[in-house]
Amino acid sequence: MTDSPSPTSAPLHAQRDRADSFGSVAVAYDRYRPRYPDDVLDAVAALAGGGRVLDVGAGTGLLAEALVSRGLDVLGVEPDAEMAGVARAKGLTVEEATAESWDPAGRRFALATFANSWHWVDVDVVLPTMREILGRDGHLVLLWHATAPSGPSKDRIDAAYAASEMPGVVGPSATPSISDQLRSASWDLVDHTASSERHLTAEDWLDTAFTFSNHIVLDPVVAERLRADLTEAIGPDGLTVTAYTYWIDAWPA
Repeated sequence: MTDSPSPTSAPLHAQRDRADSFGSVAVAYDRYRPRYPDDVLDAVAALAGGGRVLDVGAGTGLLAEALVSRGLDVLGVEPDAEMAGVARAKGLTVEEATAESWDPAGRRFALATFANSWHWVDVDVVLPTMREILGRDGHLVLLWHATAPSGPSKDRIDAAYAASEMPGVVGPSATPSISDQLRSASWDLVDHTASSERHLTAEDWLDTAFTFSNHIVLDPVVAERLRADLTEAIGPDGLTVTAYTYWIDAWPA
């Protein structure tokens, strides 16, 4: 499951109805969104070298809390008050702002992270800010975690989405263009990809699916019908999903 737009859509950062939708499901988002694997978190935390971390589009603090637990000082930036409130309830420090409007106020960071949030920002505005706050030695890390059904239920799930005029769920397919985007802006980088399989109940999978923006903004009647169709498509035995983790470690060239 991803927040990828359809081929004819405006860039996601310009789709404000979707970008601003997450607060309505903030508690469910925090409960159901999958966490990043420990080995990925360890590798990302090591890039900070013990320095301060800026987590942009922090949401409910899923990444920030994992980095804090690894001994790092993390400042979150999150535009949605409800999402920021869930993060603050965990003891995290969060400033409410979009990535484009946030004021660094002269602060510097060893690491800046965007966990499932880079696609919501205007890259032309945000990249110069990242270069400013990171200096020559800092790291910019972009992470995505997506799940896609596999096995016999995949075609039935895709058919249910097609009936509601939504694209089927996919892995993080847009990431090569992001790497090219960074390189063209004079950033060096390394790509990392990992995947694993797990079995989920229909309820677990759907609870997660309906925290994604393309589901949140559905008309309630359409959403109810889609959930019923997906429940039938998955069936009582649940489904196998492939969980993809993709992350980019970038630094100023």
